[in-house]
Amino acid sequence: MPDSPGPESAGIPASGRIGLQGLGLAFRYRSSGPLVVHDVDIRVSQGEILGLRGPSGCGKTTLGRLLAGFLIPERGSITVDGAPLPSRGVSPVQLVLQHPELAVNPRWRLGRILDEGGAPDPELLDELSISAGWLDRYPNELSGGELQRIAVARALLARPRFVVADEISAMLDSITQAQLWHVLVNRARAGHFGVLAISHDDALLGVVADRCLEAFPDGTVSTPTRALTGTA
Repeated sequence: MPDSPGPESAGIPASGRIGLQGLGLAFRYRSSGPLVVHDVDIRVSQGEILGLRGPSGCGKTTLGRLLAGFLIPERGSITVDGAPLPSRGVSPVQLVLQHPELAVNPRWRLGRILDEGGAPDPELLDELSISAGWLDRYPNELSGGELQRIAVARALLARPRFVVADEISAMLDSITQAQLWHVLVNRARAGHFGVLAISHDDALLGVVADRCLEAFPDGTVSTPTRALTGTA
């Protein structure tokens, strides 16, 4: 949320903190193909939950991957408090995907996967209902909801400055969905890290997001033209 009144562009609120910022971002998957992300300005402030909504094919996931450093923009810049994303080491921007099985090494036990994030945090594992018995298992031995809890825990153990949460609960039951977002939002508030919540679910974003942006099929992003349907 803006810290002080003033003008703002579609994606960048007036604020004294720079946060996670993308300026003039453009990206295409093929040199001859259309722009999937087209001159987008976006900023997530510290402690903010920013929603990004829009139907499939609007470049939401691509934009999230750009901000997390998994893709390199054709043009534009991405910074965290004015500094570029580091090229090595633990990233200050952690990405959590819709399909957690695509983000883990299937040959690693889950304990080793969690160790990628950082030192164990029994309180966090308890909040996410992660059983100690899971840590000796392999990813294919867990359900999708269980594995997504591991993915969220790994991201939070890295002590991120920002988290990009890309449809993280779209395929999960309502109980698991509520638990994941409860932990993520509460930890963001307590730890003052920002979250980009990517979803096509207006009701979800209406509950968790401080403000929302809308992605369009031409690769642009702007403030939404209609209100969210969720209630806080």
